[in-house]
Amino acid sequence: MTTDLAVSIAAKRAIADGVVELTLAPLDGAPLPPWEPGAHVDLILENDLVRQYSLCGDGRLAVLLEEAGRGGSAYVHKRLNAGDVVRIRGPRNNFRLHQAPEYVFLAGGIGITPILPMVHYAANSGAKWHLYYGGRTLAAMAFRDELARYGENVTYLPQDIYGLPDLEAILSPVECGIYCCGPAPMLDAVAEVCGRLGKKDLHVERFTPRAEERTEADRPITVQLDQSGQTIQVPPGTSILQAVRDAGISALSSCGEGTCGTCETAVLKGIPEHRDSVLDEIERETGDCMMICVSRAKTDTLVLDL
Repeated sequence: MTTDLAVSIAAKRAIADGVVELTLAPLDGAPLPPWEPGAHVDLILENDLVRQYSLCGDGRLAVLLEEAGRGGSAYVHKRLNAGDVVRIRGPRNNFRLHQAPEYVFLAGGIGITPILPMVHYAANSGAKWHLYYGGRTLAAMAFRDELARYGENVTYLPQDIYGLPDLEAILSPVECGIYCCGPAPMLDAVAEVCGRLGKKDLHVERFTPRAEERTEADRPITVQLDQSGQTIQVPPGTSILQAVRDAGISALSSCGEGTCGTCETAVLKGIPEHRDSVLDEIERETGDCMMICVSRAKTDTLVLDL
């Protein structure tokens, strides 16, 4: 779904230190669009300020106040109130939960938001699962009341009590899918430990772009747009997305950082050079889609479904 939907803020409540939960309701009383665990929506605020927030339940979003952020969380915390009307776009899912008999979940801070519905799904499906949930303090960790029903299936690891988690001890015995969301240093550490231990079934969602080291400067590339019949040149320092828009072609985007998946575009010919934080290694190797806000090309020409 790519069209915008106007919704009202049916409720707003504090659920942890620095975290509020919004409950969304359609203006016409119709049900919200269907979604699955791991999905997020674009929340469209004043002056087309757009931010992505994971769905933690039906019509539920949880937002951490980031004083040094780009303004989205501050707007939600300080200016958005119950009864206000906003627009949403989506849902979109780049963090799908694959059906399996067993799961291990790792959540750090506000990273619990996409993990929470995964936990509910796993528990309801009868799968074996465990959640390791870290945060600065217990008071800063949202949804502990909702997770209380699961007892020993949840291990809380507040940093002020336990320090940083022993990821090697947690992950060494794991023989199933690992789903992880949280701050970038946590995700990098989990990926490093999984790589060292040979754990390949790792799924992560990032709130910020992963660091990518590049030693070579961008090359100019030629992009052929299959639907419009146009051929455009993309010089170094210009994204494919910007070049497409400069050519008068409409293309959806949101974050501009390769983290939300809004600009995902099918690749019909050529080899993309992936620089996003959305696609996993298998999807990158397949090469049939790319995030045109950040990614470029390994071949001189790309043919895109635009």
